[in-house]
Amino acid sequence: MTNNTVKIILPDQTVINTEAGRSLLEISKEVQEHYPTPIVAAMINNKLKDLMHTTQERSVVEFLDLGTKEGARIYQRSLTFLLIYATKQLFPESQVAVEHSLGKGLYCEIKKKPALTAADVEAIEEKMRETVAADLPIEKKRIPLKEALEIFAAENFDDKIRLLKRWQEDEVTVFSLGNLTDTLHGYMTISTGILQRFALHYHPPGLVLRFPTEEDPFTIPPYVEQTKLFEIFRESEKWTEILGIDTVGVLNDLIEEGQGPDIIRISEALHEKKIAQIADIISSRKDEIRIILIAGPSSSGKTTFAQRLRIQLLVNGIRPYPISLDDYFVDRDKTPVDESNNPDFEHIEAIDLPLFNEHLMRLINGETVEIPTFNFTTGQREYRGNSLTLKPGQPLIIEGIHALNERLTEAIPRNQKYKIYISALTALNVDRHTRIHTTDTRLLRRIIRDNQFRSHSALETIRRWPSVRRGEERNIFRLQEEADIMFNSYLAYELAVLKDYAVPLLEKIPQSEPEYIAAKRLLLFLSSFVSLNASDVPSNSILREFIGDSCFFQE
Repeated sequence: MTNNTVKIILPDQTVINTEAGRSLLEISKEVQEHYPTPIVAAMINNKLKDLMHTTQERSVVEFLDLGTKEGARIYQRSLTFLLIYATKQLFPESQVAVEHSLGKGLYCEIKKKPALTAADVEAIEEKMRETVAADLPIEKKRIPLKEALEIFAAENFDDKIRLLKRWQEDEVTVFSLGNLTDTLHGYMTISTGILQRFALHYHPPGLVLRFPTEEDPFTIPPYVEQTKLFEIFRESEKWTEILGIDTVGVLNDLIEEGQGPDIIRISEALHEKKIAQIADIISSRKDEIRIILIAGPSSSGKTTFAQRLRIQLLVNGIRPYPISLDDYFVDRDKTPVDESNNPDFEHIEAIDLPLFNEHLMRLINGETVEIPTFNFTTGQREYRGNSLTLKPGQPLIIEGIHALNERLTEAIPRNQKYKIYISALTALNVDRHTRIHTTDTRLLRRIIRDNQFRSHSALETIRRWPSVRRGEERNIFRLQEEADIMFNSYLAYELAVLKDYAVPLLEKIPQSEPEYIAAKRLLLFLSSFVSLNASDVPSNSILREFIGDSCFFQE
C-alpha cells in the first residue's frame, strides 16, 4: 500500500484500494452492493467514523452496515431522533423522554396535554413514514457552545443545558433534522431515507419504538408483552422521583453541591426496604415455600442480593440454607459443547438435573442428603461427607442463571418455589433523549470486578462479553417474566462511583484492538459524570461486590 492509498476491506475479506482524500460517503456508494443492508458508518484503523469523514493516507477502512453492533446502534439512535422530530412536528409543546428497553424495542413517554392516545401514536408513526419517504438530510455540525445553549433553551431542553454546563470545549457537535437540533451522543445516519424498518406500539402512558436487531436487520421482532419488567421499571422511576434525579446533569449538580453521601444513603435504603419487603412476602408463605430461586444476568449482583435477603429472612425467624449449583455440574467429559465445540458450562444440561432434583425432593421431605462438591481441578464431582438435613420450615436458597427455568427444579411443585429475577435496570438517563444502556452498566461492573478479583484486563472482559450476552439471551432473558418478583439492583449514584475505577482500565486498551471501539464509547459516556468517592458506599452494598471491601466476601 503506497502512502496515498486507502485499503477497503469488504465483508468477504476481499481488499480493494482507492486514493486518500475521498469521503467515506463517496466510497460507500461504490461498495454498497457488497453489503446486504445500508452502510451507515465505518471503522478507520479501528476508530469509528461517520460517513462524512474524509479518508487520510495509509488508512484501512471497514464499512459498517445494519448487521453490525455499531451499525445497529446508529440505526436505533437515528430512529429515536426521527421519533422526536415527528412528535415535535405534530405536538410542538410536547416533551419526549426515552426511557428503557421493552419488548425488543424502546419504551418512550411523550409528555403532552391532553395525554397521549392510540390515535396520537398512529399519527406520529405516519409522520415518521412521511419523513422517511422525503429522505430528508440529517446534518451533523459543530456550533459554538453559546449557540447550542440558546437553541436548547428555546426548546426547553433544560436537561441538555445542565449537562453542557461542564462542557470543556468552545464548540459542541449537534445534529439537525428540519427545524429540530439535538444531541444524542453518537453518530446518525446521513438521511431519513435509510430508516425504512420500524413500528410504533401504543403502551400507555407511552409507546414502544420497535426496530430490527443486528442479528436480523431485515425483520422487526414480534412484540412481546413484559408486564413484570415494565412494572419494575415504573418502580425504579418512582425511586428516581424520590431522589429527585432523572438525568446525569441533575446527579452532577447534586454531587457538586455536596449531596453525594445523602444520595448514597437514600439509594441504599430503597434497596434495603425492597429486600425486606421480599423477605416479608416469603415469610408470609413460610409453610408453603420450600425453595427460593434467584436468577439474573452477569454482574446483576445476585450473590450480594442473596446474602442480604438471607439476613432479612433471619430477622423474620427463617434460616434459609444455600445450595450451589456449581456442585451439581456433570463430570467434565459429559459437559455439553457449544457451536464452536467448546464446553458450554452455561448450558442447563451442564447440571446433573436428575441428581439435583432427587436431592431437592429428599431434602424438603426431611431426609438427610450428602451434598457433593465439584472439583474444578479434576473436573469430577466428589463426596466429602457434607451431609445436610433441613429443619422444619427451613427453605433452600438457590442462586444461578437457570433458577427461573422449570427444568432445573421440575420435581418440586410450583407453589413451593419462589422465583426472584434480579438485574441492573438503569433508570437514569444521560438526558431525556439519551438513555443509558443497562448492558453498559453491567459491563462496567464486570470490567471492574474482573480486574479486582480475577486479574483480567478490560480488554479480556470486553472480548468475552458477546459470548456472555448470547448465554443470557438463551438462558435468562426469555424466562424473566416467569419470576414471582423482580428486583432492580441498579443504584442511581453508581456510575459516578464506577467512573474512577473504570476509566484507567479502559484507557489501557490500544487502538489496534477491535475492542477499542467499545472502550472509546464507554469512556465518552463516563466523561459525562462528575466523580463520586466510594468512601460512603456501605460494606453490604451490591456495588461492593464489584469495587471491593464487601462484608460478604473474603478478598
